[in-house]
Formats: sequence, C-alpha cells, structure tokens
Amino acid sequence: MPEANRIAVAMSGGLDSSVVAAKLKHEGFDVVGMTMQLWNQRRLPEVASDKATGRCCSLDDVYDARHVASQIGIPFYVVNYEKQFEERVVQPFVQDYLEGRTPIPCTLCNNFIKFDQFFDIADAAGAEKVATGHYARVTQNAETGRQELRTAADLTKDQTYFLFGLTQQQLARTLFPLGETRKSETREMARAFGLAVAEKGESYEICFVPNGDYAQFIDAYLREKGTPREAQTGPLLASDGRKLGSHQGVHHFTVGQRKGLGVSSAEPLYVIATDSQSQTVTVGSNRDLLRGSLTARDMHWVSIDGLKAPARAQVKIRNRHMAAWAKVEPLEGNRIRALFDEPQRAITPGQAAVLYDGDLVLGGGWIE
Repeated sequence: MPEANRIAVAMSGGLDSSVVAAKLKHEGFDVVGMTMQLWNQRRLPEVASDKATGRCCSLDDVYDARHVASQIGIPFYVVNYEKQFEERVVQPFVQDYLEGRTPIPCTLCNNFIKFDQFFDIADAAGAEKVATGHYARVTQNAETGRQELRTAADLTKDQTYFLFGLTQQQLARTLFPLGETRKSETREMARAFGLAVAEKGESYEICFVPNGDYAQFIDAYLREKGTPREAQTGPLLASDGRKLGSHQGVHHFTVGQRKGLGVSSAEPLYVIATDSQSQTVTVGSNRDLLRGSLTARDMHWVSIDGLKAPARAQVKIRNRHMAAWAKVEPLEGNRIRALFDEPQRAITPGQAAVLYDGDLVLGGGWIE
C-alpha cells in the first residue's frame, strides 16, 4: 500500500528538482529521490563535445542529484531506462527529422518516460505522490472533479507546453511545488537550504545531442545501428520554383531556419517548407513564413473532455511562442484545425499546437 506521506521526487540534478526535494523534506514529508538514467553519454563519441553545456540528464547531473540527496538526508536511487528512452524518444526523433518534421523530444520524454515510467518506480517505492521541478500548476474542478493543468505563476518559466500529454490519473498523483514560485525565489531557496547546486545554470540542450548538431547525430546514430543513410541530395528551391542550389538531406533543415542554407541572397532567406519524398527544401522571405491556419493530429485533451463544436482558444505553436487567438474546429480522426485571427510565423510540422483558455491548458496535438 502506498504511504500517504511518502513522495517520490524526480531529481534531474538541476536546481529546480533539487529545491523541490529539499522543500518537501523541510515540510515533513517522507521524500525519496530518484533519477532516471536515460542515455549513455559515451555513445556516439563522434558527436561528443567538450564545450557542450546546458544539457539535462548528463553524468554530472546524476552526480549532482546524488550529492543533493545526501545533503538533505533522503534515500536516492538511479533507475536505468535507456532502452525505453531510445525506443520512445530517440528513434521517433530520428524518424521525424528524416521525414521532414521538427520533433520535440522533451515532450515525448515527459509523456512516455518521466511521468509514465516514473509512476512505476514510485509505486515500487511505496510513494502515493510524485513531484517534479516543472513550473506548472494542477487544480481540480469542483463541479466535474476533473484535474486541470494550468500555467505557472511565473509565465517566463512556464513549462505546460511540454506537459499537455499528461493523463487525469497522472495529474491526480503529481505535485508541482514550484508552480507558484518565481525562478529567482527558487534560487534563493536553494541558497537557504545550502544546496550544492544553488548557483547551477539551466538546461536547454537535448541530452542525447551534446554538440547541438541534430543532423550529425542522426547520421552517427544510423551508422551505429548498421543502417547508414544513403547519400541524399535534393534541390533547394525559391518560393517561385527557381532552383537556387542543392543540399545533403532534409534532416538538415527546419521551417524558419535562416543559417546554414548554403546560398546567398540580397534579402534574408528562410526555410519555408521541406518535402522528404522529393527531398526538396523551399526557401523564401520572412513574409513567406506567415500562415493563417494549421491542422494538428493525435489530440490529447487535458483539462476538458474534448471539443465537440468550434470554439475560441489561444494556440501556442512552440514553447517560446506567445499563444495566439484562433477559432478551433474539431475534425474527424482526433484532429483539429486552428484558424488564427492573425497569421503566425513559422508554423512547423512536428511541433506541438497547445490550446489554452487563459491559464487553463485545454489540450494539445502535433502539427501536420
């Protein structure tokens, strides 16, 4: 039987989750720290980088998490989930790029690993609740009893864009102790607790791409798997159809990209579309990036039961995008269409479209 006072904290080794563990311990909870080993950092040495900083889940992070757990006096465990991580996050990441989409591995990791799998090890530890360092909030609708995901009080650190895949059962057992906290306050708490990570910087980069070169990672990964990608060249076209040059594969490009196009122009050029079937990359002006609508597939409704009729909502098309007002229409096959009040820049296939009503996260899906 789970113990009501026991909380399993997902400790990444960063500032936020370390503060969560210390805060809950200080409040009198029976805290168990757990870190998930997700990727062997010694794999693919050809894409390693001594200058790589800002990654999560590195070996140094595991060490930091263990150190903090020792500091605050809680049991600590490292659980190996490398196989599941590769199957549910890395392989889809590679496939998406090869098919001309721009994936969000952090969302897949949250959906299928950090929450889904983490509850299994929390159960094994006898913990009723789990806690993470995400900046988000959970409330319960008094009328419907439904769990509701809401944005953090500090909107500059809000992470709900990556959490739209959480289920009602997961939300009911999840604590976000930093949801009402500003980042500056979190760091002050770390200093007050005397944590070793009090001055540690934030993680931005993808953990399994240490040098930030996604295309190089994909090529190295496929070679390691014994399925190297055949050399694929394709045309680089202007928006009017003129051929401007050639490239070495669509996985080198993402919608909105400006650098590394291999062509010069009197005005800045941006990638406006990729086609994996024809290996075509189309570039154009900043104006060409504007789109008035999008469709999204595999919708997951979080705070509401679904969308039965057209409705107004704010739609976020990437993490740092300011959610824009749109008319959202339900489509067959668990899809939606969003018609924006004003055209949006660089709507990118493979990214998420997350729907909000104020601070309430309605749901989200994947941009087609």
